[in-house]
Amino acid sequence: MKSHKQASGSRARDSVSEPRAALYMRVSTGRQAEHDLSIQDQCQQLKFWCRSHGYAVAAEFVEAGASAGDDRRPVFQQMIERACDGENAFDVIVVHSYSRFFREAFEQEFYLRKLAKHNVRVVSITQPVGDESEPVHAMMRKVIALFDEYQSKENAKHVIRSMKENARQGFWNGATAPLGYRLIEAEKRGTKVKKKLDIDPVEAECVRLIYTLYQYGDGTSGALGVQGGGQVAQPQ
Repeated sequence: MKSHKQASGSRARDSVSEPRAALYMRVSTGRQAEHDLSIQDQCQQLKFWCRSHGYAVAAEFVEAGASAGDDRRPVFQQMIERACDGENAFDVIVVHSYSRFFREAFEQEFYLRKLAKHNVRVVSITQPVGDESEPVHAMMRKVIALFDEYQSKENAKHVIRSMKENARQGFWNGATAPLGYRLIEAEKRGTKVKKKLDIDPVEAECVRLIYTLYQYGDGTSGALGVQGGGQVAQPQ
């Protein structure tokens, strides 16, 4: 699915009788995309909400594998730029929950106010707060943002704790194995496979050669370690 696409069959503004919505869908990781609230699930629910509330879908913005803890999200920035470019491309940004838009309360408020200057609102289909011109409704949305931020930080704390314990037990926490090593299955805990690092016989030879050249050279020169500026280190 493309990161951003205009809804097919879109019409010029003067011929559109219903308000226009932009859909913003986001997942943090590939695993979440497969096992949690996937992009497809979000898309179906957002489109159903738009049909039920009389909104025409004018654009779709999809952000896969991006955290909402900050604004370093290319598709998010593309959406904000489109909303604020003066062309009035859409009237509302629809999200599944406010945490899909932002998980940091201060940053969320900054972008909501920026959008409001261009008459664009953000609506969560699972957390309706009503007309935010009413102080109590605006307060409810801010409370939701604070809870989202708190939950995000709590989750991060528990993930770090679990990773430290996993490493303490000698298991690999993920990512690509370093050069010279391979991942092997160590044990199973239910459906979860625990892995450990093991020496890769082929790659290990490359690593040994690298260190040999670094320390002693190739037999026709001195040590081949690299100094600052890219100069070959000379033997002392």
